[in-house]
Amino acid sequence: MGSVRVRNQTGKLFLDFRFRGKRCREQTALDDTPANRKKAKKVLERIEAEISLGTFDYARHFPGSTNAIAFAAEDRHGTPDQATPLFSEFAETWFDEMRIQWRQTHSDNVRLTLEKYLKPEFGEMEVGRIKKADILSFRSTLAKVSGRKEERLSATRINHIMTPLRMILNEAANRYEFTSPYHGIKSLKVGRTDVEPFTLDEVKAIIDTVRPDFRPYFIVRFFTGLRTSEVHGLQWQFVDFERRQLLVRNALVKGQLVYTKNDGSFRTVDLSEMVCHALREQYKVTGQHAFVFCNRDGAPLNANNVTNRVWHPLLRHLGLRRRRPYQTRHTAATLWLAAGESPEWIARQMGHTTTEMLFRVYSRYVPNLTRQDGSAMERLLRSNFGPGNNEEASSQEEGANESTDTEREVSHDG
Repeated sequence: MGSVRVRNQTGKLFLDFRFRGKRCREQTALDDTPANRKKAKKVLERIEAEISLGTFDYARHFPGSTNAIAFAAEDRHGTPDQATPLFSEFAETWFDEMRIQWRQTHSDNVRLTLEKYLKPEFGEMEVGRIKKADILSFRSTLAKVSGRKEERLSATRINHIMTPLRMILNEAANRYEFTSPYHGIKSLKVGRTDVEPFTLDEVKAIIDTVRPDFRPYFIVRFFTGLRTSEVHGLQWQFVDFERRQLLVRNALVKGQLVYTKNDGSFRTVDLSEMVCHALREQYKVTGQHAFVFCNRDGAPLNANNVTNRVWHPLLRHLGLRRRRPYQTRHTAATLWLAAGESPEWIARQMGHTTTEMLFRVYSRYVPNLTRQDGSAMERLLRSNFGPGNNEEASSQEEGANESTDTEREVSHDG
């Protein structure tokens, strides 16, 4: 975001903004007055709008400026004066410097992208001689076919392949002082996909029908909103029965236990009594092992095995539409919304740092939200699954009824 500033020596206003990654400061003949600041701000807003649209002509706004001359030279040449390393060499340098910041799984994905797509295409080219046309041509070939089955890559997959290329070229441009050929290339538009949550009746049918040894597993999935990797990486040391909480700290990704994907995912999840009861039952079976959900040897469950041997056969048996197990997470969010829980509380449960994603993804499931603490979800579960989950729930309900009766008596006496 640019700004209008004043030079102390002259008292004249100047514009301070960024163009093509470079900070630009251009002098005006305007004195520092409120009216002139307003004029300069309008000019700056117009400049930034043109930069965003890609129509900004530096020389037209600031004829004779040294910046205008430099940018014109870049437009004529666009390449560095000195020789630059081959793309394959610089890509390796970049990868070695960056991977310390990444999780192992992400590092493996970037390595695969380099070896399978980027090096075969650009490896023998000087990194500073790659043109915008080369990038667009490469992207168009990705959009055509892929693999033996001649399947098209999705826009999401293509964007993931192009991301390391953009980062490599931008870093090379900064180091060797040339204009990145990736400038002005936008990611492919990815169409929005609707979530496919289960209804409460469908959830009840699944839990009532699933084989008993997987009933606690699916109760946890449907009523905590944990991701597949999070529920499979859940360990008993992070289950707090006293406070009725799960501490989400790890995730199981490609067989490796890693930290959660971001700061928002590192969270505390409040548990309903139904989930607590399910976890207590599970503890009787796997409490001697580290992982909550594991096989007889204590190893965490394999997601593909659960999906293919338990989940999909169960959906077929119940006559339900085939859906990914990840829809249990979306189901939790929509049930919380249907119960009237606070969006801020739901966002924390889901591991979202703000409510923006909640409303964007689940907007059609949002009623008039009033509750804030999970109690509305408790009421919804009790009314559909029965109040017999534990004696504590019954005693709380009796106490609430007694309070209500007392209030009525006081009101009547008054």
